Amino acid sequence: MDEVENRFLRQASLVPREALADLTLTTVVGVGAIGRQVALQLAALGVRQLVLVDFHVVEATNTSTQGYLQAALGLAKVEATAQAVRRIDPTIRLELVADRFRPNQSVGDALFCCVDAIATRVAIWRSARRRRQFWCDGRMLGEVMRILTVAESQGREHYATTLFHPSEAQTGTCTARGVLYTASIAAGFMVHQFTRWLRGLPVDPDLSVNLLASELAVA
Repeated sequence: MDEVENRFLRQASLVPREALADLTLTTVVGVGAIGRQVALQLAALGVRQLVLVDFHVVEATNTSTQGYLQAALGLAKVEATAQAVRRIDPTIRLELVADRFRPNQSVGDALFCCVDAIATRVAIWRSARRRRQFWCDGRMLGEVMRILTVAESQGREHYATTLFHPSEAQTGTCTARGVLYTASIAAGFMVHQFTRWLRGLPVDPDLSVNLLASELAVA
């Protein structure tokens, strides 16, 4: 058994490599708390082409809440995340977009929306909803997270109902209160929905977790 085959041995029954290889692109928009963790997990799973989109640079607070290294301070988040991805698998083809998401941005088959503001989600959804097969949106505040998934047509109508006007949003952005463990758990749920889709299994359109209350709800 060669080294590559051996690397994926334990996940073979859960993550179909043929389905991963067939993906044109996998895009992560926003590589902050949740998005960085999503990108690293996707790299470990064996995604072959990864697009990272984010216009921010690494700041001191990102080392505690987002897992960035002190050595990355001042770097573009997409570059710092790319460095970590390459350490996992240097053969992954990376496209780095150190900018806001633009309507002409290539998105490929799967898109992970990991941005802070509801208005930004609305803009990305309007632009990309007809150009991808899998969409997963991760939201968190403190120890509460919500994972919204659209796979093909499943969950599409429900997701549209979650894109309320920004004036109705809870005060503060997703980054107002955060801890790395919430982001890591949220990313794990998002990647799990991705692997369900790859296996042809139904996804959970709306999953909420309150860690403090030990509550999980699936709609």
